[in-house]
Amino acid sequence: MRSSGILLPVASLASSYGIGSFSKEAYELIDFLKSAKQGWWQVLPLGPTGYGDSPYQSFSTFAGNPYFIDLDELIKNGWLKKEEVVKADWGKDPHYVDYEKVYHSRFELLRKAYKNSGIENDKAYQKFKKENAFWLDDYALFMALKKKFRGRSFLFWDEPLRLHDKKAIKKALAEKEVSEETEVLRFTQFMFFKQWHALKKYANENGIGIIGDIPIYVATDSADRWGNPELFQLDEKGFPRAVAGCPPDYFSATGQLWGNPLYDWEAHKKSGFEWWLKRLAFCFDMYDTVRIDHFRGFDEYYSIPYGDPTAEFGHWEKGPGFALFKTMKEKLGEKSIIAEDLGYLTESVKKLVKRTGYPGMKILEFAFDSAEDNDYLPHNFDKNCIVYTGTHDNDTAAGWYEKLKRKDQQFARHYLGIKSGGHIARELVRLAMASVADTCIIPLQDHLELGSEARINTPSTLGGNWNWRMEAGSLTPGLADEIRSLTELYAREGNHASPKEK
Repeated sequence: MRSSGILLPVASLASSYGIGSFSKEAYELIDFLKSAKQGWWQVLPLGPTGYGDSPYQSFSTFAGNPYFIDLDELIKNGWLKKEEVVKADWGKDPHYVDYEKVYHSRFELLRKAYKNSGIENDKAYQKFKKENAFWLDDYALFMALKKKFRGRSFLFWDEPLRLHDKKAIKKALAEKEVSEETEVLRFTQFMFFKQWHALKKYANENGIGIIGDIPIYVATDSADRWGNPELFQLDEKGFPRAVAGCPPDYFSATGQLWGNPLYDWEAHKKSGFEWWLKRLAFCFDMYDTVRIDHFRGFDEYYSIPYGDPTAEFGHWEKGPGFALFKTMKEKLGEKSIIAEDLGYLTESVKKLVKRTGYPGMKILEFAFDSAEDNDYLPHNFDKNCIVYTGTHDNDTAAGWYEKLKRKDQQFARHYLGIKSGGHIARELVRLAMASVADTCIIPLQDHLELGSEARINTPSTLGGNWNWRMEAGSLTPGLADEIRSLTELYAREGNHASPKEK
């Protein structure tokens, strides 16, 4: 069934307290999508962010970001006072997230809310802690220790703690300050998931499916890596033998050094992919469809010697291939997955994507380089794909067009059948909606025809990313009418459809 939706990070929602959250504005977005006859809301990873504020470098692949907790609900519960929330410093510019201000204000308030909640004996809270102990205990202690050690990476902790030694962990938990902080962190996770599942339920009841997003790798400084050393390629002292990245190419002479720890795929296979099955099952409970970032890493992954300053001297290694997804289907059943298959793809990667049956991605901003055989031109699409004007890593459509070479601008206008690029975003949206792709996802900024000021992320840069927020009042009835008209015109009225092979 043909369907469409929008891409908008939770952090980019308008809200009263510095960053988008599961507040009334999130529910208003669902109402807007329903009015516009959209079937999907795609979000970025929802994990807790650290240095650089990237949702793709999270302290845990299971935990939720405390920034997204709706503080008004805590006020309603009597755990916080309205005036103390309002007077907190959330930053000066309502159009951009000031992460430093949000960090200090949020956690101070969340600690107050926990102390005032009296939640320790709540049955739902106790059930949550028991059911999620397999990741929650490590996460809570990991973050409590990071607080104690002033944010230092666990790679610089004393060796027993760094190596997740049981005696060292028991000793750490005996410290009152650490123990109390772990309970605060469990409370924040309880509130996050309580509010998220309520929001998802509201979306599903209104015909809106949620597309989630998970990175293939976990962060180096994460509870996942700290608590599961046997699953990664490490030396005898617990340091990585090699890390992830991409080789040198046309865009970068030295490649991309991501620094993520690499999986020991043999260890995963021996366990029947137990950790991955837990991770994916958890995601399928959170989302209706899961987009997996850097899907090609399951076929082959680029291994860079640990300590190298660039990615120049890495090499390719074989990943788990189809075995992981075969096991997943056997254990978890048929699930809806989007394979992020962007960039240069070898024949073996293409075969893996085809064998899984998962739809890949098509990005219109990649289409207009004057090459007639470009796979991202809509006349080359297969139905089993997801089409985007751009993603979180691209400029907005309007900003992208302004930076195009004149020759490519001319080609884009010729392909679109327009004389000027004055409304290029609108025309690209129309082209995406009209394409044969089963699913069409449009960044909200392109519906709003915003420029580069609304870009989410510029890859390989630090600072100024992940902080754009939509202006309050942007979701007008007129915009809903415009989107609904295109949706009806191009028969994309399917709500809550699974974007998988038909």
